[in-house]
Amino acid sequence: MDELMFTGACGTGSPDPAARDGFFRVAAATPKIRVADVQGNAEAVLACVRAAAEGGVGALALPELCLTGYTCADLFLDRALLREAEAALVWLLEETRTLPIIFTVGLPVAHAVALYNCAAVCCAGKLLGLTAKQHIPNYGEFYECRWFTPAPAEPKIVPLFAGQRDVPLGARIVYRCEDAGASSVAIGVEVCEDLWVPEPPSTAMATELGATVILNASASDEIIGKASYRRQLVSQQSARLYCAYAYADAGEGESTTDLVFAGENLVAENGSVLAKTPLFSCEMAVADVDLDRLCAERRRSTTWAPSPLSHGLSREVPFSFAAARGEAREGEGAPATAPLMLSALDINRVFPQAPFVPVDAGDLAERCEEILSLQAAGLKTRLAHTGTKRAVIGLSGGLDSTLALLVTVRAFDALGLSRDGITAASMPGFGTTVRTKTNAQTLAEALGVSFREIPIGAAVEQHFSDIGHDPAVQDVTYENSQARERTQVLMDLANQQGGFVIGTGDLSELALGWATYNGDHMSMYAVNASVPKTLVRHLVRYAAGVFGGQIEETLLDILDTPVSPELLPPTGDGQIAQRTEDLVGPYELHDFFLYYLLRFGFAPGKIFRMACRSFEGVYDRETIHSWLRVFYRRFFAQQFKRSCLPDGPKVGSVTLSPRGDWRMPSDASARLWLAEIDGLEK
Repeated sequence: MDELMFTGACGTGSPDPAARDGFFRVAAATPKIRVADVQGNAEAVLACVRAAAEGGVGALALPELCLTGYTCADLFLDRALLREAEAALVWLLEETRTLPIIFTVGLPVAHAVALYNCAAVCCAGKLLGLTAKQHIPNYGEFYECRWFTPAPAEPKIVPLFAGQRDVPLGARIVYRCEDAGASSVAIGVEVCEDLWVPEPPSTAMATELGATVILNASASDEIIGKASYRRQLVSQQSARLYCAYAYADAGEGESTTDLVFAGENLVAENGSVLAKTPLFSCEMAVADVDLDRLCAERRRSTTWAPSPLSHGLSREVPFSFAAARGEAREGEGAPATAPLMLSALDINRVFPQAPFVPVDAGDLAERCEEILSLQAAGLKTRLAHTGTKRAVIGLSGGLDSTLALLVTVRAFDALGLSRDGITAASMPGFGTTVRTKTNAQTLAEALGVSFREIPIGAAVEQHFSDIGHDPAVQDVTYENSQARERTQVLMDLANQQGGFVIGTGDLSELALGWATYNGDHMSMYAVNASVPKTLVRHLVRYAAGVFGGQIEETLLDILDTPVSPELLPPTGDGQIAQRTEDLVGPYELHDFFLYYLLRFGFAPGKIFRMACRSFEGVYDRETIHSWLRVFYRRFFAQQFKRSCLPDGPKVGSVTLSPRGDWRMPSDASARLWLAEIDGLEK
């Protein structure tokens, strides 16, 4: 039976794993030019295009009017200059016909009685279109209305230009790749000022015709403070449109009669600047953008829709890199293959190993404070609404219950309630160690909350007797009986005091189902429900620095304690015998898998290749593959626990609440995902 392939506007299917990963290399460059030296400028442009193609770039933005120079002034009205610019474009198209790259070339274009400021869009020797500047500035240092006409409201056809017939000219043209597996490569082009207006043309290009990459051909002069504002514009437009945005700026060689151009080039993706060049450097900014991620964001956002005002004013033009591959001749130095969609293993980009955790220390501290405040605000509101002035927490001496206690203390302080209304219950069982029990008591006393020790050993042994379980058999019954006994104690204490049981389980445990159903799985309010394990550690460490003294010392020792449910007896020397990550896998891997599964809906193969790239030197491919399979198997099998979660505050972009971000049938089959994992090359 032939293999089926499903494709769509965002490239949702392909037999090629690299294409399925959805990465595409984009660049912006500044050639060194001379004003009005058209042929010399064309040679500089060609050098940029060749360098980009050799580097595997698929789309390249070059500056506004770079064939002539932006600062030609009244020379733009000279027929000799216009003819030479058109002839230079013919030459460039011939010289680049074997290069599998789409690129812009800025030049003035005379059509009928109008002169347009255009970015010629070229690929494989073909002039795909002439994107004309729509918004012509005529303020401050700009006086373009002296020469140029705004782009026509609707794209028109130029019968003949640069030796090619029926060339579309307008402001809202989207160039879509027709090559197999690359339908997500849809490129819109705008020119300089078009980005700075309230409704840039790129908005319609993205929302109406699905442009995923915007190339901006610009000539933005440099003045104090402008660079920062320009970066914000580029990053924010990429965020609003869920797109990649490459911005190419004019630089060395433009006239300095009145202005200076710094040649800052930028590549942004969904609000993040991935690459930028230093001012006055004339360098190339290159980045591998994730079109798969951008399409996922668009599908997820139900308010991302076309503007009714722009309907019908855009035009789509198809193109192909394949023509360049087919025409490449031996000895011409053309790349062997077109730079279509790249594999995560081949990109010049490494994704953070801890996607939930900010890399910058200052950002991390700010994030920790914000999350603790969100958690505490949620609990504070619930306590105030119900008139509850008591809370009960099972304090094990581990990370999750420690974080829950810290949050509860914040909530009580915010309500002006006495901390002794919080009961921290230590319930030592068969696996409890002296270290964790001591840390639990020390922390509770240092924070000024009520502390109770209620051993559960005898009660669990009675339960074993009641159900006929041999205590020597240390199986799931042996373990879960302790977890459920602890929950019963907490619930009864809460009833006794008229208070709430505060849940301690975190997001990573919920993803893996690493919770005892109707045991630690249950509470009246789960403050950690959307906090992943990799972030829990940083929250506790941040709190340690805030408190200082004895509390800090205790919290740091808790951080150094292995993560464990402590349900099996300690080793002979009293150390923890049961380590969670030995059983279910490293949380740093599982949180990586979880983030890209839930946040963007990536397929297992892409997540695997991304993890191999990001954790290179930390875990080998076989280890990552093994734990990825465990993650998917457990994630699907344990949905029933997530379907009946208690309330809890959402603090990040990823959560598993059945009432919020994640709705999944408990009996969904994992076959499709596991089959893809099993087919991966380890």
